Amino acid sequence: MSTKALRLGTRRSKLAMAQSGQVADAVSQVTGRPVELVEITTYGDTSREHLAQIGGTGVFVTALRDALLKGEVDFAVHSLKDLPTAQPEGLVLAAVPVREDPRDVIVARDALKFTDLPRGARIGTGSPRRMAQLNAYARTHGLDIVTVPVRGNVDTRIGYVTSGELDAVVLAAAGLNRIGRSDEVTDFLSVDTVLPAPGQGALAIECAADNADLIAALAELDDPFTRAAVTAERSLLAALEAGCSAPVGALADLLAGGQSVKELRLRGVVGTTDGTTLVQLSTTGPVPDTHEGAMALGRELAAGMLAQGAAGLMGERAQ
Repeated sequence: MSTKALRLGTRRSKLAMAQSGQVADAVSQVTGRPVELVEITTYGDTSREHLAQIGGTGVFVTALRDALLKGEVDFAVHSLKDLPTAQPEGLVLAAVPVREDPRDVIVARDALKFTDLPRGARIGTGSPRRMAQLNAYARTHGLDIVTVPVRGNVDTRIGYVTSGELDAVVLAAAGLNRIGRSDEVTDFLSVDTVLPAPGQGALAIECAADNADLIAALAELDDPFTRAAVTAERSLLAALEAGCSAPVGALADLLAGGQSVKELRLRGVVGTTDGTTLVQLSTTGPVPDTHEGAMALGRELAAGMLAQGAAGLMGERAQ
């Protein structure tokens, strides 16, 4: 077996480097080969526009995929929620490792919980999905909040709170866990309050479709349940014809039944960013043991949501 170093393509951000480093260690253990990180700058890293303006679909992954197709790297690690739902020709999703915590969290001044924020509290997030659900929750529970669009890395976003510019920001639990900053979380948002982005907390390991040896090695890192769950979530997103910056939340999780028989529950939400209108539905089925079964669950839920007017609530549509 070759001892030549494998080249892992990664974004340059602190979070991307941290999660790619963790994957690199796991791949080294599986293959017995060293792994070197190749830092790649994506359009989403350099643009200062808000994701909804630049059409969030693919802005963080296109440059990595181009490097893969050109043979400049052997495999790439993405945050799965950033991946467009269409798989490009010539590349394969070789592994989806065990998912981190999919929830969103609050980092607030004075260690405040979300429901304890003062009237008129300014909450920063660059996600229309988060805005829609936070504003909807505030409306139904008598909270007075203002959602403020922000971009930037974890340091930048938390900096808005420490500087007093914002009262709180919303971040993904998984990201803070991966960079060792979960102690800064002041509140975890229940998925009953805010459904995460499809695929949130999961990583995607992608490589060239013709590299059979590497595909086989990376497959050892794959977690079948995580893959089934995110496949269902992304199928919902695709069937809604929504991009990854659209206000769509989705989460598939296991339901334990009698005799320990388990089912997969898929929940979805689409809403206007001001929170005035939400379409929320769920469906349940046997845990799918095939890719097509997971896809079917997502399409089933999407059909129900579209029947209730979900299409009219999404400002950003896939191109």
